[in-house]
Amino acid sequence: MRYAIYFTPRQDEPLARIAANWLGRDPFGAATRPVEAVGELSAAEVAFHTASARRYGFHATLKAPFRLAPNETEASLRAALDSFAEATMPVTIPRLVVGQIDGFFALVQEAPLPALNRFADDVVLAFDRFRAPLTEAEIERRSPDSLKPAEFRNLCQWGYPYVFETFRFHMTLSGRAASQESPRLRAAIDSLFAEVLLRPVPVDALTLFVETEPGAPFMVLSHHALGRRPARKTA
Repeated sequence: MRYAIYFTPRQDEPLARIAANWLGRDPFGAATRPVEAVGELSAAEVAFHTASARRYGFHATLKAPFRLAPNETEASLRAALDSFAEATMPVTIPRLVVGQIDGFFALVQEAPLPALNRFADDVVLAFDRFRAPLTEAEIERRSPDSLKPAEFRNLCQWGYPYVFETFRFHMTLSGRAASQESPRLRAAIDSLFAEVLLRPVPVDALTLFVETEPGAPFMVLSHHALGRRPARKTA
């Protein structure tokens, strides 16, 4: 079993609903849903391009998937999330835009936001005690030979290459797309998300996801609102 600490909008927010329809799965519930054709992409093409992102659900990674440290429990993790969320104020992203990172499409910040980076740093630091060290096999799955030195150091020390100076806020929408497919995929994503991306995005909660067994879809376990409000438990 693995846990992850992500940001994802509330289930009833327009951005969450549109992303769930695009990916074909709502991480707040177990059921997948048929994807639909978008723009020039057929339903089959949408399903193909979103297959890898579908298992994880719509999210931005703050603390990447981890096995619990031997001296910690799910209850202690959720209690720590409650305490952290109560003491932490939300951050608002003025605007997200569609971007492409290493071949895959994602929603990314239109402009740098230092407050968001500090928030992400705090999450990594606060919850690292809950993470069991990576095994050699887990390190190998990250293709360490392809990482830059700073990314490899982060992987070994923090369990994920893209933290602190290498952090990139992103909400994944597809797998890696071949260059000849990228324009059509980009056009479909732009047409679907254009209106909702005109609005600011409040990062106003931490969401605990769980992978119950290797390869299982990641599901929302609890949603912890930031700023002295009680956590809304979902399981």
